Amino acid sequence: MSISDSDDEPLTLSSHALAALAEFKAEEDARQKEFEKLQEQAEANAAKKAPISMAAFMEDWNKSQFWYSDETMDFYARRLLEGADENTTIAIVSAPSVFVALHNILTARGESEARPKIYLLEHDDRFNVFPEFVWYDFAQPFKLPGELKGAVDRIIVDPPFLSEDCQTKTAMSVRWMMKPDAAEKSRVIVSTGERMAEIVRKVYKSFGVRMVTYEPTHSRGLSNEFCCNANYECEAWTWKETDAS
Repeated sequence: MSISDSDDEPLTLSSHALAALAEFKAEEDARQKEFEKLQEQAEANAAKKAPISMAAFMEDWNKSQFWYSDETMDFYARRLLEGADENTTIAIVSAPSVFVALHNILTARGESEARPKIYLLEHDDRFNVFPEFVWYDFAQPFKLPGELKGAVDRIIVDPPFLSEDCQTKTAMSVRWMMKPDAAEKSRVIVSTGERMAEIVRKVYKSFGVRMVTYEPTHSRGLSNEFCCNANYECEAWTWKETDAS
């Protein structure tokens, strides 16, 4: 057999490779159908001003997705909205359930009420059905739209992994986005595992973030103890005594 004859032979895949390819294609088609369904639902709800449920977005534990309980997502959303107006910019980082709660609150408001500018920074592109979606990967902390640099007044972050690397890089994104006078006027909320408290205090030191008394909960429960950290006190929480200085 000549080299040219060999080159002309069609490539064939093993039965195992063909099965894997078919499975990949089926998963890709399923993801596309799911996205289209979510988009249709989001558009229909927007037209009817109906609330959106997080039940439409199943958790993927392999991606470290654990949605907050209805109480917690609504609680955080209302803290971000307190005193906000049309000149306020709010960023929600890796906490899509809080975004959905905030979206529902704003949808229920009258047209005459103040509507701050909202951004959802999230890795899961299922949430691309919302115009506020910005794709975000904590491993690339500055790969963000230029319009966000030094533009954010209020922010909540829930880093997807309880690691120093994830917490540190997420904090880098926060510092990049917050307005220059953020240390005095901002609202920074960090909702994460309690064992991250020391790291959180260190990487958000310039904002004065400390542990507060509010205890977030998750819809399906979570073995890791979670806590809320913030750079301010309010009627809803105070500094936690063990963290006071």
